[in-house]
Amino acid sequence: MQFSKNTSNRSGKSLLIKVTLVLIIFIVAIVLLGKIEFPFPNKDIEKIIPNEKLKIVK
Repeated sequence: MQFSKNTSNRSGKSLLIKVTLVLIIFIVAIVLLGKIEFPFPNKDIEKIIPNEKLKIVK
Protein backbone atom coordinates (compact mmCIF):
# COMPACT_ATOMS: atom_id res chain seq x y z
CA MET A 1 0.00 0.00 0.00
CA GLN A 2 1.44 3.31 -1.05
CA PHE A 3 0.91 6.49 0.89
CA SER A 4 0.00 9.49 -1.18
CA LYS A 5 0.37 13.04 0.06
CA ASN A 6 -2.52 15.35 -0.60
CA THR A 7 -0.85 18.51 -1.87
CA SER A 8 -3.96 20.61 -2.32
CA ASN A 9 -4.26 23.62 -0.04
CA ARG A 10 -7.91 23.03 0.74
CA SER A 11 -7.67 23.72 4.48
CA GLY A 12 -6.36 27.23 3.78
CA LYS A 13 -9.33 27.99 1.55
CA SER A 14 -11.84 26.73 4.10
CA LEU A 15 -10.18 28.81 6.81
CA LEU A 16 -10.35 31.90 4.60
CA ILE A 17 -14.03 31.28 3.91
CA LYS A 18 -14.78 30.87 7.64
CA VAL A 19 -12.92 34.06 8.57
CA THR A 20 -14.71 35.98 5.81
CA LEU A 21 -18.11 34.75 6.98
CA VAL A 22 -17.36 35.70 10.59
CA LEU A 23 -16.29 39.20 9.50
CA ILE A 24 -19.41 39.67 7.38
CA ILE A 25 -21.66 38.56 10.25
CA PHE A 26 -19.80 40.89 12.65
CA ILE A 27 -20.16 43.89 10.30
CA VAL A 28 -23.87 43.19 9.71
CA ALA A 29 -24.45 42.95 13.48
CA ILE A 30 -22.74 46.32 14.04
CA VAL A 31 -24.84 47.96 11.30
CA LEU A 32 -28.07 46.52 12.70
CA LEU A 33 -27.21 47.61 16.26
CA GLY A 34 -26.45 51.08 14.95
CA LYS A 35 -29.96 51.38 13.49
CA ILE A 36 -31.70 50.57 16.80
CA GLU A 37 -32.71 53.70 18.68
CA PHE A 38 -32.27 53.10 22.38
CA PRO A 39 -34.33 55.23 24.80
CA PHE A 40 -32.54 57.85 26.82
CA PRO A 41 -33.73 60.13 29.63
CA ASN A 42 -35.14 63.50 28.60
CA LYS A 43 -33.85 65.36 31.64
CA ASP A 44 -30.57 65.29 33.50
CA ILE A 45 -30.52 63.06 36.55
CA GLU A 46 -29.20 64.91 39.56
CA LYS A 47 -28.67 63.32 42.93
CA ILE A 48 -27.73 65.41 45.95
CA ILE A 49 -25.08 63.72 48.07
CA PRO A 50 -24.81 64.97 51.65
CA ASN A 51 -21.37 66.06 52.86
CA GLU A 52 -21.44 63.40 55.60
CA LYS A 53 -20.96 60.60 53.09
CA LEU A 54 -18.02 62.23 51.30
CA LYS A 55 -14.52 61.22 52.38
CA ILE A 56 -11.48 63.29 51.61
CA VAL A 57 -8.61 61.21 50.24
CA LYS A 58 -5.13 62.74 50.23
